[in-house]
Amino acid sequence: MSTTRDEYIGFDATALAGLVRRGEVTPLELIEIAMERIERINPAINAVVHHMDEEARVRAESVDGNAVFAGVPFLAKDLQTRYAGHPTSGGSRLGAGRVEEDDSELARRVRATGVSILGKTNVPEFGLLPYTEPRLWGPCRNPWSLDSTPGGSSGGSAAAVAAGMVPIAGGGDGAGSIRIPASCCGLFGLKPTRGRIPAGPPHGESWRGAAIEHVITRSVRDSAAMLDATHGSTPGAPYEIAPPARPFTREVDAAPGRLRIAWTTEPLLGSAVDPDCVEAVTGVVGLLEDLGHEVTEDAPRVDGPAFARAFLHMMAGEVGAELDDAATLLGRRPRREELEPLTWALGLVSRANSAREFARSLRSLERAGGAVSHFFTGCDILVTPTLATPPPKIGALPPRPIEHLQLRILGLLGSGRLVKATRLIDRTAESAFEFIPWTPVFNVSGQPAMSVPLHWNGDGLPIGVHFVARVGDEAALLRLAGQLERARPWFDRLPAVARHP
Repeated sequence: MSTTRDEYIGFDATALAGLVRRGEVTPLELIEIAMERIERINPAINAVVHHMDEEARVRAESVDGNAVFAGVPFLAKDLQTRYAGHPTSGGSRLGAGRVEEDDSELARRVRATGVSILGKTNVPEFGLLPYTEPRLWGPCRNPWSLDSTPGGSSGGSAAAVAAGMVPIAGGGDGAGSIRIPASCCGLFGLKPTRGRIPAGPPHGESWRGAAIEHVITRSVRDSAAMLDATHGSTPGAPYEIAPPARPFTREVDAAPGRLRIAWTTEPLLGSAVDPDCVEAVTGVVGLLEDLGHEVTEDAPRVDGPAFARAFLHMMAGEVGAELDDAATLLGRRPRREELEPLTWALGLVSRANSAREFARSLRSLERAGGAVSHFFTGCDILVTPTLATPPPKIGALPPRPIEHLQLRILGLLGSGRLVKATRLIDRTAESAFEFIPWTPVFNVSGQPAMSVPLHWNGDGLPIGVHFVARVGDEAALLRLAGQLERARPWFDRLPAVARHP
């Protein structure tokens, strides 16, 4: 038992489940190890915001030893996926404390893998931002640098996995929210194809199909195994994706063949890229050529300002609908003081926007997504940096204090038209897209994409490299990820807080 405790962070989820199946450790023993690490490490990084320890202990007594992740400690993202008997705060004071009555479909599928769910992780309010600093829970910190962000919106999940609390945690990705924190925390993060993972009930789609859930892991095979266990549509779902030709786990060890790979370091949405992120991609381009792939510098074209504007107004409409749903549940309208200034301002904008403006935004996004998808008729994979910078410092990303003050003043005035006229939210969105100039594009096109931890800069901070494939072709990404994992292993590269909590 002492050896297992010492070596816990040396196993991925697949290997831990193997120990359980062979009787070398029990689910309850793994729970105790993970809980001990959470207790010691979490005060420094603030990744876990809700605990489910007692339920996990009870369920551990009846774990199916043949389940794919039998007894493996797991943390759920505190957004969208609903677990009965526990709150889904969404990082907001509005939702804190409201207990869910039923599991969502994805929660049922995750539970069926045999994982021991120990708690829920920190997220920005409503998952709106690419960093995790909600007023409800306070900022989550990056295990590689405690004064830096772990990214968002799945920042708590990524921080917990990087710190060795658990080997696998839930994530969701509406504009990069799996890939962003995977890059910031030196982890593997796959966003599946739109419709691959069930979104309901109660939602048939989220953010008009841009958002999809999966997990953040240290190993490629863990991500593939969870995808095998959770993929597949539900009755009434708005999308039907062809099932894979064979299990995704079999793809990880399969040779990818000679791929036609395009690459770019030019931002699709923003204007500048840090040299560390450029270096990460150019270094990987050389590795891909050494592995025998056909590599060409090329990229799709996107009207960045038009995309950012349309995406913002789509988000505003979704926030407005979310607030209406909350009003139905609460029996009253949400109050301004229950929401962060940016969220409240987006709600005001949603009320000021016309149905025609919303539809025009969706059409603009559909055109952009279609054009990007067409680019892949000439290549198999596109490679970019995941982010435009290394992990920024806590508090460095917008909205900044002065912008928060301006948003609060506009919120007090209560005029969505005035919010729109000031363009404050537009400028905030444009600034955010400077940090994430690639990831949102492929949420709109619905394509599978992944961030792979292939580079660390001179300051020891992880820099993810971003890979995109055609709609429905997660298999190509997993074959390539497996090849890269063998060629340039990262699993044993851990931050100091994980090795010496």
